[in-house]
Amino acid sequence: MTAAEERTNPAARLGFEPGQVVQEIGYDDDVDQELREGIESVIGQDLVDEDYDDVADVVLLWWRDGDGDLTDALVDAIGLLDDGGQIWLLTLKSGRDGYVEPSEIGDAAQTVGLSQSRSVSVGPDWNGNRLVAPRR
Repeated sequence: MTAAEERTNPAARLGFEPGQVVQEIGYDDDVDQELREGIESVIGQDLVDEDYDDVADVVLLWWRDGDGDLTDALVDAIGLLDDGGQIWLLTLKSGRDGYVEPSEIGDAAQTVGLSQSRSVSVGPDWNGNRLVAPRR
């Protein structure tokens, strides 16, 4: 991937790598399609859906206020990860319907033993929070 592609493809900035298995949870019609396509471009394959029955390198979790209990969702996501895997928790930006408070994200991550290592803008409506699971 060239430097220009890295600047224009948000997926490249998020650290996705060729060959990774990325499992997507919480897909709906409001997700950022450009980000999804960018991730598929970087990893060289389609994202796998919620029915995938093996471990993933990365879980892409689209989350909105009202989707349920974030702590429970993160526990479920951890169970889908290969050792050393990571979760990208994608939440709507402030002012958007479905916005999740950063304190809620931090509390849920801490409760399940994840550390929050990065928070970045991943599109016009979405922020990404990189959550890393402890090594097993």
